[in-house]
Amino acid sequence: MNYKLSTIPSKEIMPGLHGKLVHSENMSMAFWDVEKGATVPEHAHMNEQIMHVMEGDFEFTLDGTTKVYHPGDIVVIAPHLKHSGVALTPCKLLDVFSPTREEYR
Repeated sequence: MNYKLSTIPSKEIMPGLHGKLVHSENMSMAFWDVEKGATVPEHAHMNEQIMHVMEGDFEFTLDGTTKVYHPGDIVVIAPHLKHSGVALTPCKLLDVFSPTREEYR
């Protein structure tokens, strides 16, 4: 199946976090536009996750350690590790999840 990012409808998954989502049988990709000040509450999930900061400054806490990430930074998040974040500026993030994030379908 083929997609064009510009034609994928955006979903507001949580306040200020707008995602364009693509799913396959075993993985999901989420292209996020994140408003300045938007927060992702602490949570954990069974999915392995890779986060890529494409634009902006994103404060991210992973397993109790907080760092600010900038464009080009990539974070690998193991399954079941608690994590949270806040957009210090408007951000564009790319998340890849395996297995598929069924709750984002």
